Amino acid sequence: MRPRSGFSAQTLSVLAVLCEQPSEWRHGYELAKRTSLKSGTLYPILVRLADRGLMEARWEEEQPAGRPRRHLYRLTPDGLARASAAVTAEAAAAKPAVLSPVRVPPRRRVPARAQP
Repeated sequence: MRPRSGFSAQTLSVLAVLCEQPSEWRHGYELAKRTSLKSGTLYPILVRLADRGLMEARWEEEQPAGRPRRHLYRLTPDGLARASAAVTAEAAAAKPAVLSPVRVPPRRRVPARAQP
């Protein structure tokens, strides 16, 4: 049985992307593209992580031309520590175990009986 990190596979995929450049602010669309998660899955994950204090969120400072401001996300220091540990543990658990070779003794041949 694998140890549980307390995070779902979808949350681990979000955390893995955020751990790549932890000091960078990321917007939801970028995270959705990188994780292949739909918005109905991604945004509740981001809200839960923020509610747990593992992520901070803010709005873009300037209003870009032609689109609304984006909500930006990044891990807190505690979030980075927990995310790194969870992603590392998941990667280690996903690797197949290295098996040592098993020696199988050769089969003994039984001589055929002579027929009377």
